[in-house]
Amino acid sequence: MLMPKRVKRRKQFRGSMAGKAMRGNTISYGEYGIVALEPCWIRSNQIEAARVAMTRYIKRGGKVWIKIFPDKPVTTKPAETRMGSGKGTLEYWVAVVKPGRVMFEISGVSEEIAREALRLATHKLPCKCKIVSKADLEGGVSNEN
Repeated sequence: MLMPKRVKRRKQFRGSMAGKAMRGNTISYGEYGIVALEPCWIRSNQIEAARVAMTRYIKRGGKVWIKIFPDKPVTTKPAETRMGSGKGTLEYWVAVVKPGRVMFEISGVSEEIAREALRLATHKLPCKCKIVSKADLEGGVSNEN
């Protein structure tokens, strides 16, 4: 599972996911990619599940890039606990994803194989996604729907 080696502070505020992705909105390494269409938190185990789905389908061919990293800690308090007495313990790590963010890239395989591998990966992710090619994102920002 992905997580930071060390962090400056153990716990973080929840933050906001307003606006579009200003960085990471182009395909920089591969030929095809998955673009988020809505804001969400993607957990480290969901990133891993998507990666496994892609690499299993392409069967040792091609290359996969993961362009998001879960660096935000999420805390929860135990069930049936009264209010107060501080913030809960760290449960898992998430990557904050805004609309337009390219999350995964793939290259080195044919278009049909790449699109099917990315389609399988989108089923593992919690937000609406779109499969795009490098030519689709030449301008930088994704064209929504």
